[in-house]
Amino acid sequence: MRVALSYYVTNGISVALGLALISAAVHYFLGPVAGATASVGVLVCAPPDLAAPRRGKFYTMLPAPFLGLPLFFAVQVLHARPLELGLLLVPATFLAFLAMAWGKRGIPIAIAVMFSMIFSMATPAQPDWRLAWVNTWHFGLGAGLYIVWAVLANSALNARYRVQFTADVLFALAALMRTQARQFCAPSETDDVREVSAPLLGQLLRDQAALADQLQAARDIVLESPRTPRRQQLAGMLMIALEMRDHLVATELDLEALIVHPGGAQVLREMRLIMEELAGETAALADALLLGRQPEPPLDRRPLLASIRMPQDEGPGADGRMGPTPALLARGMANRIGHLNDDVLRLTSLARGDSAPDLAVVRAGWKMFVSPTDWSLAPFFKVWRWDAPPLRHAIRAMLAIAAGYGIALALPWGSHDYWILLTIVVVLRGSLSQTLERRNHRVAGTLLGCVLASALLSAHPSALALLVCVTAAQAVAHGFAIRRYLITAVAATVLGLVQAHMLNTGMAPTFALFERIADTLIGAGLAWAFCYVLPSWERHQLPALVSRTLRAQARHARLALGLGQLRAADDTPELAWRLARREAYDSLSALVQATQRSISEPRAVRPPLAPLEYLQAHSYQLLAQLSAVKSMLVLRRDRLTPADIEGPLERTAERIEKSLTAPLDEAALGPMSDIAPAMPSAGGPISLPDPFESDVSPWLLRRLDFATRIALQLREDATRVLQSTRSSS
Repeated sequence: MRVALSYYVTNGISVALGLALISAAVHYFLGPVAGATASVGVLVCAPPDLAAPRRGKFYTMLPAPFLGLPLFFAVQVLHARPLELGLLLVPATFLAFLAMAWGKRGIPIAIAVMFSMIFSMATPAQPDWRLAWVNTWHFGLGAGLYIVWAVLANSALNARYRVQFTADVLFALAALMRTQARQFCAPSETDDVREVSAPLLGQLLRDQAALADQLQAARDIVLESPRTPRRQQLAGMLMIALEMRDHLVATELDLEALIVHPGGAQVLREMRLIMEELAGETAALADALLLGRQPEPPLDRRPLLASIRMPQDEGPGADGRMGPTPALLARGMANRIGHLNDDVLRLTSLARGDSAPDLAVVRAGWKMFVSPTDWSLAPFFKVWRWDAPPLRHAIRAMLAIAAGYGIALALPWGSHDYWILLTIVVVLRGSLSQTLERRNHRVAGTLLGCVLASALLSAHPSALALLVCVTAAQAVAHGFAIRRYLITAVAATVLGLVQAHMLNTGMAPTFALFERIADTLIGAGLAWAFCYVLPSWERHQLPALVSRTLRAQARHARLALGLGQLRAADDTPELAWRLARREAYDSLSALVQATQRSISEPRAVRPPLAPLEYLQAHSYQLLAQLSAVKSMLVLRRDRLTPADIEGPLERTAERIEKSLTAPLDEAALGPMSDIAPAMPSAGGPISLPDPFESDVSPWLLRRLDFATRIALQLREDATRVLQSTRSSS
């Protein structure tokens, strides 16, 4: 049900409906061949048509037909001349794949431009340029009509997209909460705590990366022009979700101390159960949003959290210093879980209409967090470096297409040379891990799709039945292209074969099943092989990603520990800190994703995984410590003594920034004595009172001490990563 109600399925249905209407209209007025050719124009414009903000949608759609139309015509003219056609395909492929320089926005454009040439090859060769021009006119008609459809449909579905993206963020949060709750489990006597928690930490980081991607996609749509009460309601929920991520990260603080304590098992079980219940309520709220129902009132679990107790265990720690007892740590953790409970209550209250959103925060988010929609030439000029991944990928794709085209001409059947090229385009990706995944799904999907298409065409369906089939296949192929490519591969195979059959009406009523499978295997094999040509191994990208992570963490620490919120008379939004927090999560997400991709690379070029894992873990821990500090500054500032914490806040911010921005070289490896943590209480016993009954300033100082030490560890991790990367190079 959640898949059926998701935004990507809605978007797929919208694309398919546009294809059906435009193809049927052109078919009715201009004939079946014109309708089939117009549908090719629709298919070429479809890849960039994703759920997007209304602002800039037209300019997002425009590059595909603008670049594809002349290429479609050129292929039509050169179709009967293989050599000249090859001389067009190879450089055009290079230029098309340079669109990858624009990142996620450029990938659909590159695919669309390649589709314009490949689908033109699927049409019958024209005897002269006049007929080629007529075909191109029909192609352009379909593309132009579809741009109008895409802009109007995206605007009409905007309200639904806002709900669906908000629900997806809540689902991602619920998944992250469940993963976090799995850590609240005491190991057996034979287990090492770190061995048990390591796989969960990896899953947490992957869930955090997925949530970061989902949050940015949701920001762009949900925070765009929140002028109506309903838009403000959803935008307010999204801003609360951002705060929930911070509170969720902070729940793992002091967890290891409770896990190893003999009396911690029962307390951890109770906390885990509450977190799982909160995750269930978050997912239930998302379901209610998708179904348009009034969510049920949630249960306030604050009293239950307050009742969680551990036996008092006063006394000095292992180093002889007084520290917080496990009982106090358990109460502090219960309070941090209580912040999550409060967030779920606020979310549900907003969704039910029982409370109003914080409009100041919503307006700030609208101005600061929505991605730009205009096209800049800066990425194109920056790509002309030999080590630039987009340039290497463009060269790699060009060579793969050249090899595939040469093989297609040499094959004895040769009547559908475009199929090998289509397989290369959809399989070849910028990294080996993505290409391997696409290769396997493409081969399996083609096998299933060929069988389905063969069964369909053997029944000799009518033109209307074929149009319905193409529409359904397009809806599935487009909707699942990002989420589950195996389903897309099956649907796209059916779509491509039926579309080719319609374009060749009267000439090719059937197709050779085994030839299509052979073409797919050849194309997938070429895409795989050319991944090793001018490869962009992840280890070459790591220095930049590590530097970005350290800079982001340093800036986030400086702003999170700023005194502005402590001295403010109200809760005025801190825009600079919110932007810094986003960059801290996004940079860590990029590092986690690069590390995951590197696992599929050859062992000889694989980056050092152990120091990378430590770096990611310490980055996550630093975010957790700073989140706890920020929560105390914002939520409990009435229980703080400014004179005791202002100096340590400033000194800690300076020390963290200095440690994370210091030059990362071999000589710098090791402790930095000039910036080592030096809290006022570090030399003597730490007196930590009950945080629920007295001043919490000592607890804040403890967090600052931990944050400084973790920053030092993070810097050493980064230096080791760079050293290992240089030595392996």
